[in-house]
Amino acid sequence: MSQYILDTDHVTLFQYNHPEIVQRARAIGNSNIFITTVTLEEQLRGRLAGISRAATKPERLAIAYQNLRRTLVYFCSVNLVDFDDSAYTFYQSLRQQKIQIGTQDLRIAAIALANQAVVVTRNQRDFSKVPYLSLEDWTVVNFPNSSV
Repeated sequence: MSQYILDTDHVTLFQYNHPEIVQRARAIGNSNIFITTVTLEEQLRGRLAGISRAATKPERLAIAYQNLRRTLVYFCSVNLVDFDDSAYTFYQSLRQQKIQIGTQDLRIAAIALANQAVVVTRNQRDFSKVPYLSLEDWTVVNFPNSSV
């Protein structure tokens, strides 16, 4: 069975119970679904930025901290995959190839290549620039026996 790495966009949709993503995740099983520490970083940065913005709007500060806590609890319940030495080697190789995508996406791609995993993302435009990277988009409903 393949391993799947959810890109940050799919993680966010999964956190909001997007029906197609939840259904696909159930079918595959939690043991084959991973989230990168890069996505963890992105979400934590977003939550911390929310707290900073709420500092001038006290009525929103409690919500900002609740969101931080929810994010922490979520990431304690999933399979995290690290940006390790192997991923760093792939990352350096991809940078040398001058692939024009964002740094965080390049790091996620490197982790996927190092782990021979499929990246699950809606960002096909950027990730498709990475050679040998397998991609899926779980937000697209595949209709059996359809030519669409």
